[in-house]
Amino acid sequence: MKKKSLGAKLLGTWNTKTIVGVAVGAALFAVLIDFVGIKVATNTSLTTAYIIPPIVGALFGPLPAALVCGLGNVIGDLIGGWGFWFDWAVGNFVAGFFAGLVGVFGANIEEGIFTKKHAVIYAILCIVGCALGFGVVTPILTYLWYSSELTITWIQAWAAIVSDASVLIIVGIPVLYLLAKRNARGSGGRDPERLRTTVQDDEFPRRDDQRDRRRNVLFPSLDLQLLSDERGDFPAFV
Repeated sequence: MKKKSLGAKLLGTWNTKTIVGVAVGAALFAVLIDFVGIKVATNTSLTTAYIIPPIVGALFGPLPAALVCGLGNVIGDLIGGWGFWFDWAVGNFVAGFFAGLVGVFGANIEEGIFTKKHAVIYAILCIVGCALGFGVVTPILTYLWYSSELTITWIQAWAAIVSDASVLIIVGIPVLYLLAKRNARGSGGRDPERLRTTVQDDEFPRRDDQRDRRRNVLFPSLDLQLLSDERGDFPAFV
């Protein structure tokens, strides 16, 4: 399999499944962000919507995960009747992108690879992504696009950082672990490196096997003599 460049990993895998996954993920994100959550600040909730981006990121990559959060926020604003707050949509885009980066740093959920090291990296990425998206990008865009007073925005930003990062880490890590475990069981627990070694062994026989074949060709009577010794009968020839 051709090794992907960093740019290709960041863009993610794009095909029909990815488009469907982003569309379904954005719709679920919108519904969860509006109707399934606990209010922690003005228009800010501890929501289960952030279960979606790490799953989409693990399957398709960072950019699809980011689009799920950004588009999902826009759809959620539309459903909730709050108008379009693109500053928060971009902030969610950034947070979702960082949540989807786990596959870039060695984890491979589809092949059942998600270790403690990957979990730690994922947790750090989630905290950084939420802090950057809600604590930096959103307030800047709020001021530039809406000329709004930032006191409420800062309160909402800190509430979003804590609540969304908590969901991403506390719920996201077990979900990713279970997905990886299920995929590993589904593939028979085969290690790709071990499988590659097995294929190489099958393609290139061992030296002992090659030496035995050469001996069979050059000295067929010797093999017959050895076989007769093992069976206990002695042929007339030597």
